[in-house]
Amino acid sequence: MMKNRTKLLLATGIASLVLLSPALADQMLRLAITGDPRTIDVQMTTDEYTIPLNVYDRLVEAETIAPGQSKILPSLAESWDISEDGKTYTLHLRKGVLFHNGEELTADDVVYTYDRMLNPATKALNTDILDFVEGAKARLDGTAPTVTGLQAVDKYTVKIVLTQPYAAFIALLASPQASIYNRKFTEPLGDKYGLSPDTVNGTGPFVLTDYTLNDSQRMEANEKYFKGRSKLDSVLIRVVPDAETMRMLFESDEIDVFDTDSAITQIPYFTKSEKWKDQIRKGPVAGLNYYHINQKIKPFDDVRVRKAFQMGINRQEILDKMFYGEGQLENGILPSGVACYTPATPIEYNPKKAKELLVEAGYPDGVDIAFSQVSSWSSKWVDLNQLVQAQLRESGFNTEIKVVDESAYYDMRKGGTINNYPQVWSADFNDPDNFFYTFFSKSGTSVRGFNNEDQEVFDGIEKARGMTNPDERCKLYEQLTERIVQTDAAWVPLFSLNHLFIVQPRVKNFVVPWNGWTSMSYYKMEVEE
Repeated sequence: MMKNRTKLLLATGIASLVLLSPALADQMLRLAITGDPRTIDVQMTTDEYTIPLNVYDRLVEAETIAPGQSKILPSLAESWDISEDGKTYTLHLRKGVLFHNGEELTADDVVYTYDRMLNPATKALNTDILDFVEGAKARLDGTAPTVTGLQAVDKYTVKIVLTQPYAAFIALLASPQASIYNRKFTEPLGDKYGLSPDTVNGTGPFVLTDYTLNDSQRMEANEKYFKGRSKLDSVLIRVVPDAETMRMLFESDEIDVFDTDSAITQIPYFTKSEKWKDQIRKGPVAGLNYYHINQKIKPFDDVRVRKAFQMGINRQEILDKMFYGEGQLENGILPSGVACYTPATPIEYNPKKAKELLVEAGYPDGVDIAFSQVSSWSSKWVDLNQLVQAQLRESGFNTEIKVVDESAYYDMRKGGTINNYPQVWSADFNDPDNFFYTFFSKSGTSVRGFNNEDQEVFDGIEKARGMTNPDERCKLYEQLTERIVQTDAAWVPLFSLNHLFIVQPRVKNFVVPWNGWTSMSYYKMEVEE
């Protein structure tokens, strides 16, 4: 067995043999990712959370409770109180929680963590999760030495004061970016924190023990974890950029989990395989694929053209051809699985009616439009643009695909000159504000190039952010959905996808995360021989 493993590893250029010996693999979960995380400092990354979700904890956690569903549960904070005006959060920390270096978690660590994020010297990438904290802007601007809204009341009590009520705040504290650090360990390291195992320290269920750049990372079970030791002894994460190599390693029993997000084209192979079809673990993604519409660019300043654009796209064909039918059509702002989701009015696929709308708008001979396509992005966006280009021809849209580099794309988007483009947005935290504010607030619709200047929508989104009655808040989001998608025809929601993993038979308790990320906690999983 070892000879075969050695031959395969040498053939694929992966040399970490010591990490794969059979003796170690018995209680080891073996994973593969396509790129190196570069840093384990979660305040300095926006896309690689596998290690952070396992070596750190947060004050609260958004745990998957059913396919595509999550619930906010206590974690480092065992309880919290919210003032009547919705602006003051008092969080009561769990006593006796230890960081990996043996230090006990205190309120000062929480205050330090969030202050570090807002300290301009840190140059953190995720400061927006603290936008509503009193004094956050002044700290980030460098005009204040501390954050006035962060206070350690006593050793185990943290008070966070907001500038205004924000209903999504607790959900934000469950995001990976809100992971808690130890002041005594982290502060002396400065910008060296998170670059190697000896510069990483959390309270989480695993301890980072090995990190070889562009090759592998290894985590071992935290023996003193406050929720109890994981049944896994260790987790090995290997960097495997090539999808075919990843599948070869999986089928040779070198890795335990194959994530099809890294290789969508492999879905038919596994779903039709007698050997593997029963080992597929599937869950809906709390994310939405969509087509952007820029209302500043003619002819999309006319709502009739926008409605024709919606009707001219065969969304089911895209889902079937490009994603093997693994998903469901979406018609609103929220994908299923996000709080306040309710089915929205269906968008009809009707090229004939779309063409009639173009005639009504003054384009009896059709209309020329353009898509923007970023040259460095995945080929799936190329395929999607070309498929929709062909579909829209039947409705009277003559579409040119304009390729731009990434920097030009962002400049054009911010400047309001970007052409329509396809994209996907997955939930960072489970609250509708994550979608509504991002895309259709006054700032969001501008910076992302939608330019849907609807004051009623702006006012409704701002109002919803501070509402404390969850039922009334969800009802308002339902009304906003109808106005944005049906009345304004401000974008084209396409579909949400299923996330498919194939697991070795030895893997037990594998749960597909509600948010659709590849990154997840492996604390509750097990392996058997």
